[in-house]
Amino acid sequence: MGGIIWLASYPKSGNTWMRAFLQNLIRKDAKSTHINELAQFAYGDSQKFWYEQAAGGPLDGLSSEQIMELTRKAQEIMAKSRPQSVFVKTHNWLGKAWETPFITAEVTAGAIHIIRNPLDVVISLKHHYDFSMNEAIEFMNNPEANTLEDEYKLSQVYGSWSAHTNSWQKFNPTYIHRVRYEDMLAKPAITFAAVAKFLGLKPSKKALTTAIKRSSFKVLQNQEKADGFLEASNKAERFFRTGKAGMWKDVLTADQVRQIVDVHHDKMQEFGYLKDL
Repeated sequence: MGGIIWLASYPKSGNTWMRAFLQNLIRKDAKSTHINELAQFAYGDSQKFWYEQAAGGPLDGLSSEQIMELTRKAQEIMAKSRPQSVFVKTHNWLGKAWETPFITAEVTAGAIHIIRNPLDVVISLKHHYDFSMNEAIEFMNNPEANTLEDEYKLSQVYGSWSAHTNSWQKFNPTYIHRVRYEDMLAKPAITFAAVAKFLGLKPSKKALTTAIKRSSFKVLQNQEKADGFLEASNKAERFFRTGKAGMWKDVLTADQVRQIVDVHHDKMQEFGYLKDL
């Protein structure tokens, strides 16, 4: 394709799993790609490194608005870093800050948008950020939800789960492929084959099966247990917890389910997440 292929998702929706699958499929190494190598394959759009390249030095002294204005140049550098397409992970909503888009259309080749049932997302958010369950629900329902800048990453703007999902639905439909986390679990062969087809790849059945096995949740979980995960939150005991769908049925109270469904009903219905209620 050439240019950036965005791997877009609300936090804790399967982005890391998708990155692992793609790296195992494309690189065809002799063994499973390690989770701590994923950032070398698929960049993160909020990594300060790229903005420092765009600024020609440290970002110290620049305002948040001035840093945001570097986005286009930073993404141009990402796109030019490889002769072919480059994958870039983003949790940002498809919108703007200070009139600067988070996604630069001119260097974009396409996007894979990963969606997960918000009733399960909220459980993962709770553990990832060390929230109470009610704090996690409030975060996911907040139209201004974001995370703050740290030593390595810039602030990221998510919005609510519905707002984030809706924003990425406005992406040119010809150049985006949408995947449900639940389908990655329930029918991996069909789901990941469709991802490969969207990217113009034609892996053999064996190559596809191997990539799926090498990026399975169990493999990723065992890698983290043995070596840790550089992208894991310092507030969470582990990044790869259960990797299941429908956990909300055993974890959320009826009132907590109601708080989520009341805010996200329309999008949940659109993507088939109200069937089990």
